[in-house]
Amino acid sequence: MHGGLPRRSVATMDSRTKGIGRQTLIIAAASFMLLAAAVGAGAFGGASVDDLQDGALSAQGSYLAPAGPAFSIWSLIYIGLIAYTVWQALPAQRQDARQQAVGGWIAASMVLNGLWLVTARYLTLWLTVVVIALLLAVLARVIVVLGRFPARNLADRILTDGANGLHFGWVTIATVANTAAWLTQIAPESWAQAADAWAIAVLVVVLVIGAAAAWATGRIAPALATAWGLAWLAVGRLTGEPESTPTAITAIIVAVLLVVVGVVAVLRRGARTAQSTSR
Repeated sequence: MHGGLPRRSVATMDSRTKGIGRQTLIIAAASFMLLAAAVGAGAFGGASVDDLQDGALSAQGSYLAPAGPAFSIWSLIYIGLIAYTVWQALPAQRQDARQQAVGGWIAASMVLNGLWLVTARYLTLWLTVVVIALLLAVLARVIVVLGRFPARNLADRILTDGANGLHFGWVTIATVANTAAWLTQIAPESWAQAADAWAIAVLVVVLVIGAAAAWATGRIAPALATAWGLAWLAVGRLTGEPESTPTAITAIIVAVLLVVVGVVAVLRRGARTAQSTSR
């Protein structure tokens, strides 16, 4: 007994209180992210993201920058994260073990998402690299945790895995572009002679990261988001500046391979689920 209440009742109350706290934290993080997105995008005045940091973050900022239309994926990511925020706030998710495990990490990713835009507008380029690297690490943790807890239903799979998977997949290529933009600003001009080689090497690393994430989780959303960015990276290198056919071809190959690996991973997970259900 505890204060006249059975221990089980106290534990239930504690779990409910923690659940409400987690739900509130995610709502607050999402609100900050959306407000920062509005400020960072220049909704209240000021330059757009393309013009920040002397244009380093634009589609022409480096060999690994996707063409402008690629960034429209942010609309889908934000819609997905908003929908997730509303869904996770429902009473049914209050004491869900999966949400308890991943909710804090998702909230941290939302805060870092908004912080990147604030950093890009008001601070320095190298700090944006630090923030987006932290964001990528947190999202990687989200993907790992989600892999340990199977989705309970279709809504969970779409809103938790889908929205956060797209976020992770896009931030993977965005981290590459952001880092390349910074290095382009500080590297000596002699590095430009090996730009194609460096770009191809980095894209191979992107392939490894994306394929590993798809295979480990059995989810295709991260691969699709990264492939989207890679496809527009190829467009940027073929039709804009700086021009680089080798980089574009490599980006296309990596995008196709990521989608293939993602599809195979999903089919593999489906087959395993069917086997376990039939036993």
